Amino acid sequence: MEAAIDKALSGKSCAIVSSGDPGIYAMAGLVFETCQIKGVAIAGPHSKSRSGNDDNALTIEVVPGIPALGAGAALLGAPLTHDFAAVSLSDLLTPWELIEKRLEAAARADFVIVLYNPKSKKRDWQLKKAQEIILQHRAGDTAVGIVARAMREGQRIDIITLDKLHTAAVDMQTTVFIGNSTSRKYLDFMYTPRGYAKKYRIKENVE
Repeated sequence: MEAAIDKALSGKSCAIVSSGDPGIYAMAGLVFETCQIKGVAIAGPHSKSRSGNDDNALTIEVVPGIPALGAGAALLGAPLTHDFAAVSLSDLLTPWELIEKRLEAAARADFVIVLYNPKSKKRDWQLKKAQEIILQHRAGDTAVGIVARAMREGQRIDIITLDKLHTAAVDMQTTVFIGNSTSRKYLDFMYTPRGYAKKYRIKENVE
């Protein structure tokens, strides 16, 4: 990261590439944090204001991408049609005690919950613990979507129930979508109603 910033400060164009969206669990935040620590003046491509030492000013443009939760949701159907929360289960940079509090709050508030970084070779217990926390506020038959390597080679999509989540094959390239109390599986898809059917009184087909 520092090498990339130093190259940009030397007057050369430089790109830092992340998978998904660079601003969602990725590198964009670290760019800004590093610049602030170094006292580097920065501006966006359309910004008139600068900060820090103007002698080291550089322009930063964050180019949006398709995050794993967006790609995974599209493959599942429409699980994020209503309010949702995203939580990373990696406790390498965030204390597990804080992750537990966030899971508890999201489950209690009936958010659809998107889990990033659910399991790795060294972190093999966090998903089971997250399941236990969420099961305190949600039924065991709650729909859960599992999307691995979304829109890439080796893509895999499964829809299971919350009480079976601890048996799911997941890794760091897997995104887990835990439905809220209204989310449901329909055929090979998972979706969360927004409430339009009640508002517009959609009628069943009558043969």
